Amino acid sequence: MRLRLATSGAVEHVLITQRLVLTPVADTDQAELAAHWTDPDVRRFLFDGTALSPAQITQTVADSAASFTAHGYGLWLARGRGGHDEPGGHRGESLVGTAGLRPLDDLGVEVLYSLTPAVWGHGFATEAARAVIDHALGTVGLPEVLAEVDEGNTASIRVINRLGLTPFATVQGELGPLIRYRLRP
Repeated sequence: MRLRLATSGAVEHVLITQRLVLTPVADTDQAELAAHWTDPDVRRFLFDGTALSPAQITQTVADSAASFTAHGYGLWLARGRGGHDEPGGHRGESLVGTAGLRPLDDLGVEVLYSLTPAVWGHGFATEAARAVIDHALGTVGLPEVLAEVDEGNTASIRVINRLGLTPFATVQGELGPLIRYRLRP
């Protein structure tokens, strides 16, 4: 997969893959994020199964913008590239999901992602997460990327394994055991 990074200004980072365009979340995306993140299937293994309030979504967007400014990473919206239909009946440019990087406790930076259920099973999580990981390890220069996955989230575990992350610990989470993974260049 080829990854292109386009920058415009000091903090705008756009990641482009074969089928996706990932753009940093912005204030104008809050309604779309709310709709996506309140879907029970999307949040089943995200945010410990709870729906974020509008204030929490506003804070998430603000935290992401600050992280892009300070560190060169944050949260991206993943959309199908325009001009063609995507698997699952999704039209290009429609929301596929989110992907990003954020601190994991005091251990380092973790990759995270969420997908619209209509596109599950078509490799979009792997594609989006790979773009974000490549950005983290390449452009940003992080020494490693972490992931934390609910033990029961077998689909996400398959994605993490395809990306080459290896388990290093299991910890107790709000909803049960969480497996922690890492990838070093």
